[in-house]
Amino acid sequence: MTAEEILEKLESMRNEKNIEGMRRFGISGTRMLGISVYELRKIAKETGRDHMLALNLWESGIHEARMLAVFMDEPAKVTESQMEKWAKDFDSWDICDQACTDLFDRTPLRWKKTREWSSRKEEFVKRAAFALMAGLAVHDKDAKDADFESLLPLIKRGADDERNFVRKAVNWALRNIGKRNVYLNGKAINVCREIINIDSPAARWIAKDALRELGSEKVKERILVGK
Repeated sequence: MTAEEILEKLESMRNEKNIEGMRRFGISGTRMLGISVYELRKIAKETGRDHMLALNLWESGIHEARMLAVFMDEPAKVTESQMEKWAKDFDSWDICDQACTDLFDRTPLRWKKTREWSSRKEEFVKRAAFALMAGLAVHDKDAKDADFESLLPLIKRGADDERNFVRKAVNWALRNIGKRNVYLNGKAINVCREIINIDSPAARWIAKDALRELGSEKVKERILVGK
């Protein structure tokens, strides 16, 4: 299928009721069609991986077309300029998170960009840094504990950002790293104890919420089994 054919198909699936529902969940975007992620994944599976097609779909500016581009792109072909452009285009938490945990965290530049973006000012670019960390903690099976330990100071540095979309991603990254194994669980809990002393409502929320999960029996049992 061509980009034009796919865009026509997406337009035919427009659902106004779903658009309203998406907005209630904080999903934003100037051009939304109200198509579920389930349906988009189905289209991506039928179409297959195609880097150039993904680039063309992204350029449409349509929310669902961009989500589809994330599912269809080829990680090995993603360039740094593409990652920068897409990150600057992020205008909703769901596009940001799917791009970071379904595509960017499988690219050769994944570790470089998560570190770079953690110091950026733009809300969704900064969120992308921590969403990428969360994705790496789950998907990068070859990464060493030291790699994730090196991200903890960046998480601590970002913990005082009061913007909702950023603080939630910082919390997500901290929890996912702390659930990777016993060693990182201990390191993440120590960072939580440092973050909780930062004079910031966001930092206190991040630390308390992460401590609640990382110190739970359920998490400790799970990571001990996976040891």
